[in-house]
Amino acid sequence: MHPAFSILFFTTLAGAAQGLLVALALAQIAGVAMEGGFVLQTIALGLVLLVAGLASSFLHLGHKLRAWRAALMWRTSWMSREVIVLPAYIALAALWWLVLYTGADGALAYALPWLVVLGALLLWYCTAMIYACLRFIQEWAHWSTVANFILIGLASGTVLACALAASNGQAVLLGALAPWTTAATFVAAIVRWSSLRRNKSLRPASTLQSATGIQATRLVQKSMGMSAGAFNTREFFHGSSQFALRNVRWAFILGLFVLPLGLQLCALSSTSTSTWPWLWAAWLQAPALIAERWVFFAQAKHPQNLYYQVVG
Repeated sequence: MHPAFSILFFTTLAGAAQGLLVALALAQIAGVAMEGGFVLQTIALGLVLLVAGLASSFLHLGHKLRAWRAALMWRTSWMSREVIVLPAYIALAALWWLVLYTGADGALAYALPWLVVLGALLLWYCTAMIYACLRFIQEWAHWSTVANFILIGLASGTVLACALAASNGQAVLLGALAPWTTAATFVAAIVRWSSLRRNKSLRPASTLQSATGIQATRLVQKSMGMSAGAFNTREFFHGSSQFALRNVRWAFILGLFVLPLGLQLCALSSTSTSTWPWLWAAWLQAPALIAERWVFFAQAKHPQNLYYQVVG
C-alpha cells in the first residue's frame, strides 16, 4: 500500500500522546508524587500532540470542508467511530487539565484518570480496526495489528513521559515509570517482530491466474495492466524497492526498540538519575515511529497489485 505521510504523522502523534496521558493517569491513580505544574504541562503537551495529529489527518482529504461527513457511518465504519472518539478524547483530556488547574475535588476528579486510560484504549482500538477489519489484506487482518497500535503507542508515550520526568526533576515519577516503560518497550518489540515474521511468510490467496482469468500453468506479466500510471498504480503500491523496504524495516527496529531498550537498561542500572538516556531514547523513537508506520503500510499487499503493479 502507498503510505500517506499525513496518516503516518496522525497515527504516530496521536498514539504517543495517548501513551503519555495513560502513563500520567496511571501514575496519578497509583498515588505517585508529582508536581502540579509538571502534570498540567504534560497534559497540555499530550493535547498539543493529539490536536496536531488530528490536523495532519486533514491533509490527505480531497474536500476538507466535508470531513464531518466521515462520522455519519458510525454504525458500520471503524473510521467513523475513530472520527467520533478522537475529538471526544481530546475533550476528555482537556477536561482533566481544567479540573486539575482549578483544583476541583470529588467524584469527577477521581474518575477522570480512569476515563483517560479507557478512552485511550478505545481510541487505539478504533484506529487499529480501520486496518485490521480489511480481511483481503492479510498483513493487517490479524490480532497483532491492534496489539501493535496499543503497545507501540504505550511504549513511545511512556518513554516520552520518562524523558519529561527526568528533565524536570520528577525523580519519584521517573522511578515509578522506568521499569514499566522498559517492559512495555520489550513486549512491543516482541509482538512487532513476530508480526514482521508472520507477514514475511504469508502467501497471497489470489494468484496472477485468478486476477487475470487466464488459467495457464505458467503465466508471466509483462506490463502493469494499463499504458500509464493511474489511481490504482499510485495509491495501492508504495513504489519503493525491496532493498529500500528492508533498510527502513531495520532502521525502525533499531531506532524504536533496540537502541531505546539499551539506553533504558543503562538508565535503570545507573545509580544516578541521569537525564540523557531518556532524552536520547525519546529522540531516537521519534523518526523511528514514522519509519515503523511506513513499513506497516508498505508491507501490506493489496490484491489488485497482482494485476496493476508487477512489470516484467
